Amino acid sequence: MQATVKTFDDATRCGSVFLDDGTELPFDTAAFDAGPLRLLRTGQRVNILLDGDRITYVTLSTFPMPY
Repeated sequence: MQATVKTFDDATRCGSVFLDDGTELPFDTAAFDAGPLRLLRTGQRVNILLDGDRITYVTLSTFPMPY
């Protein structure tokens, strides 16, 4: 699933994204650290994996997803 970065704190590696329907979902350090990223920028497109309504993985749209 794709989303757009709303916020990202590089100190805590936590943030939130907007889904394409406008829903905002937070992600925690574990979800960010699961992917190969070092930082994110507001407005950046990302791919996410969800477990229910919890984000478990965040990566750039151009990177492969772990399935």
